[in-house]
Amino acid sequence: MPDRRVRAMDRKVNLTEGPILKGLAKLAFPIMGTSLIQMAYNLTDMIWIGRVSSNAVAAVGAAGMYLWMANGFATIPRMGAQVKAAHALGAGDEEKARDYARAAFQIGTVLFLLVTLVYVAGNRPLIGFFKLNQESVVQDARAYLVIVGLGMIFSFMNQIFTGIFTALGMSLVTFRSTLIGLGANIVLDPVFIFGVGPIPELGVAGAALATVLAQGIVFAMFLRNAGRTALIFSGLGLRRKSSRQDVLDVVRIGLPVAVQNTIFSSLSMIIARLVAGWGDAAVAVQKVGSQIESISWMMADGFATAVNAFVAQNHGAGKRERIRRGYFTALGLMTAWGIFTSTLLIAFPEFFFRIFISETDILPMGVDYLRILGLSQLFMCLESTSAGAFQGLGKPMSPAVTGVLGNAARIPMAILFSATALGLNGIWWSISISSIAKGTIVTAWFWFVLRRYMRGNREAAR
Repeated sequence: MPDRRVRAMDRKVNLTEGPILKGLAKLAFPIMGTSLIQMAYNLTDMIWIGRVSSNAVAAVGAAGMYLWMANGFATIPRMGAQVKAAHALGAGDEEKARDYARAAFQIGTVLFLLVTLVYVAGNRPLIGFFKLNQESVVQDARAYLVIVGLGMIFSFMNQIFTGIFTALGMSLVTFRSTLIGLGANIVLDPVFIFGVGPIPELGVAGAALATVLAQGIVFAMFLRNAGRTALIFSGLGLRRKSSRQDVLDVVRIGLPVAVQNTIFSSLSMIIARLVAGWGDAAVAVQKVGSQIESISWMMADGFATAVNAFVAQNHGAGKRERIRRGYFTALGLMTAWGIFTSTLLIAFPEFFFRIFISETDILPMGVDYLRILGLSQLFMCLESTSAGAFQGLGKPMSPAVTGVLGNAARIPMAILFSATALGLNGIWWSISISSIAKGTIVTAWFWFVLRRYMRGNREAAR
C-alpha cells in the first residue's frame, strides 16, 4: 500500500507549468474562499455582538485594533516563508524550502511570546489609548484583549502554516481547515456570548473565548495535514537551530510587509481615536463598516496571496513571460471584482449596515461610511494585486513604502477634513482618498518594474 505521506506530496501544485488561468484559479479560489471564511468569522462575531449593544461592538472594535497589529507581526514569518519556500520549490530545491519553513516557525514562536506578554500585561494602557467614554466599554475591551492575547499562539502558527501551504500550491488545505474553524465559531459564539445551560452569559468575553477556541481547532487541522505532507514538513526538525542566513532571508522578505501592516494598524488606531471624539457610536460604525467593506479587501488580499505564490514559483524557475501573463490575468479579474463591490457598497449601504446595527440614530452614519469607502474599492484591489506581484519577485519594499506613506497621509487629511463641514465624514474621505492614491501609484510602479524585468529577460536570451 502506498504511503499516505507520499500521496500528499503529489497534491503539490506546480505553478510553473500548464494554463495560467487554470493554475491561478486552482490556487486563488481556495485562498479567496479562505478570505471569505475569515470575513465570515468577523461578521459572525459582529452579528452576535451587535445583538448585545453598540457599546459591545465598540469594545470589540477597540481591542480588535491590537489583534490587527499582532497579525502584522505574524506577517514576518508567514510572508518570508511563503516567498522564499516558493522560490526554492520553483528551483527544485526542496531541502532549502524546508530550511526556510523551520526558520519561520522559530521566528514566529519568539514573536508570539512577546506579543502575548505585552497584550496581557499591558491591557490597561493599551485600551486606555482610545479614551473610550464609558467604563463598561473599557472593561469589555480589556477582557477581550487579554483572552485573545492568551490564545495568540494559534493565530501566529496558523498564519505560518498558511504561508507554507500556499508556497506548496496547496491552498485547499487552508480553505478546509479554516472552514472547520468557522463552523466551530458559528456554534461557539452564541453559546459563550449569551450562555447556554451551565455556561454563563459572558458577553464580549464570550466572543473572545469562542474566537480562541475556533483558532485552536484550525491549528489542530493544520497539524493533521502537516503530518500527512512529506514535502517540507517531513524531518522539519524544529528543535534544530536555523542558520543565520535562513533567518535573515525570511526576515528580509517578511519585515517590510510586516512594518507596513503594523504601521497601518497603528495609524488606524490613531484614526479610531479621532473617531472616538464623535462618541462610542462612531467607533461602532467604523468597526461594523470596516467588516462590511472587508468583502472587497479580504478577497483582494486572498487573490494577491495567490499572485504572490504564482510569481514566486515562476521567478525561481526563471519563467518571466509566464509572470507577465499571469499578472495581467490576475489584474483583469480583480478589476472586475473591485467594480462589483464598489457598486454594492454605493448602491445598497443601508441594506448591509442594517444586518449588524439597526439603531436609527446610528444608521445614517453607517450609510455615509459605506458610500464614501465604496468609491475606493477598485483601487484597493489594484494595489493588493500589484503588491502581491512585487512580493513574489522578492521586492517587498516598493509597495511597503507606498503603503506607509499613503496611510500616514490619512492622519493630517483626517484632522483637516473633519474640521470642516464634513465632520466625521471627513475622516472617511481621508481613508478613501489615500486608498485611491495608493492603488494608482503601486500599480503604475509595478508596470515600470515589470517592463525592466522583461527587458532583462530579452537581453539574456540574445
